[in-house]
Amino acid sequence: MKRLTKNASGLDAAAYRALARLSTPVRVQDFLDSLPMNFERKGETLQSPARVLTSRTAHCFEGALLAAAALWIHGEPPLLLDLTVRSGSGDEDHVVALYKRGGCWGAISKTNHAALRFRDPVYRTVRELALSYFHEWFLDSTGEKTLRGYGRPFNLAKIGASWISAAEDLWSIDRALARAKHLPLFPRNNARFIRRADAMERRAGALTEWDARGRKTR
Repeated sequence: MKRLTKNASGLDAAAYRALARLSTPVRVQDFLDSLPMNFERKGETLQSPARVLTSRTAHCFEGALLAAAALWIHGEPPLLLDLTVRSGSGDEDHVVALYKRGGCWGAISKTNHAALRFRDPVYRTVRELALSYFHEWFLDSTGEKTLRGYGRPFNLAKIGASWISAAEDLWSIDRALARAKHLPLFPRNNARFIRRADAMERRAGALTEWDARGRKTR
């Protein structure tokens, strides 16, 4: 895939250089880990990569968009993966950016929790990668494991590049991702066999990286 140029990205020179410096998935992940979580205290947002670079905060979807933009600048497809939870569980979906090395999939992930993080490129299929998030993805209050499905990889290049520098919230991408074909991770009837996370797992799952004041907790 062709590298995304500065002119095509719509970014100013400083913002383009900032993303261009993130030349590997590991560097992208390290940068996202340095940003405090966007807790959306003033209302829901879906910031573009340009806005994330200005606000210096991001939640999972915003982090995935920035990662996808950085990958595109380096000639890799800007792919998103939507991971979906049981409807009515009270839990939230998670979005990551996909990349490939040596024919295997990995993921770049912005999260405040210990489990839903970066994935090394060791997964033969997107389903394998999605399954890697299953066991540690549960509700802190009940221990219910809520991950149920995943979407087909969504190539942001198909909708152009204006999202990278957009001033408005990118709800259109959220809707497009939701409309894309999704697949179940396991047969619905197997849900009754799933064990809830035990007390030890729930203690570990309660660990967070950022507090509400934007300070590292560790």
